[in-house]
Amino acid sequence: MIPDRRALLAGAAALAAGGPARALQQAGDLDLSGPLVQGGHVIGRTWPRALVFVDGEALTAASASGAFFVGFDRDAPSSTEIEVRAGGRSARRTLQIAPGDFPSTRIDGLPPATVQPSDPALLARIAREVELKTEGFASRLDADQFRDGFVWPLEAFRVTSRWGAQRVLNGTPARPHYGIDLAAPVGTVIRAPADGRVTLAEPDLHFEGGLTLIDHGQGLITAYLHQSRLEVRAGQDVRRGDSLGKVGMSGRATGPHLCWRMKWRNRNMDPSLLVTT
Repeated sequence: MIPDRRALLAGAAALAAGGPARALQQAGDLDLSGPLVQGGHVIGRTWPRALVFVDGEALTAASASGAFFVGFDRDAPSSTEIEVRAGGRSARRTLQIAPGDFPSTRIDGLPPATVQPSDPALLARIAREVELKTEGFASRLDADQFRDGFVWPLEAFRVTSRWGAQRVLNGTPARPHYGIDLAAPVGTVIRAPADGRVTLAEPDLHFEGGLTLIDHGQGLITAYLHQSRLEVRAGQDVRRGDSLGKVGMSGRATGPHLCWRMKWRNRNMDPSLLVTT
């Protein structure tokens, strides 16, 4: 059975209530809360502007309020260490990351050029678009607009592909699907799930079609693919609930839907795990 919005909301509510996939570790100087699973995350609170180390590497810094975000990739290892340092003080936690449950999905009937491009002009176009997307994902907004969680970007939808699924396109194994596909009619309004700044707004990319990227702070970027219409521009600040564009089936898509993605510093994550309402 394909889950609908109500089923996903129930799952999000269970996580928020402290279900088995959500951890809360409080120790005064370092509080961590979030789903400890591949594709999940923690939202931390510590000393303002503290440096945050993940497995020994300085990856981010807490905001002026002391909030910070750490994401776990789809293929994250079974444990990770988070350490914060500020003014000679430090605190450290080791977290156990549960394996994700990733199905395999098959999609047939895609135009061959969207699966295995070979035309030189098309390959050059794809290379240019990779540069645009890389720049958009490199944003590091000094903010913590993730701290209150997200809402769904669509009011009503049906999930047609779960996040993290291993894909087989036209019979050829492909990269895992790093988005959650929310099916809805063409023209359905897409709304910002949280405050942020638009880092990319392109109406016609080869794979993604109409694509918008939003930085919610500290490099936590959400992506909205296959839009039929964009209603924001790069550099624009948006608030939760603002219209970003309209659902479509542009780019590599076989039907109208929103592919919703999330990355944190090159780590691919499940955006639905941040939904709280």
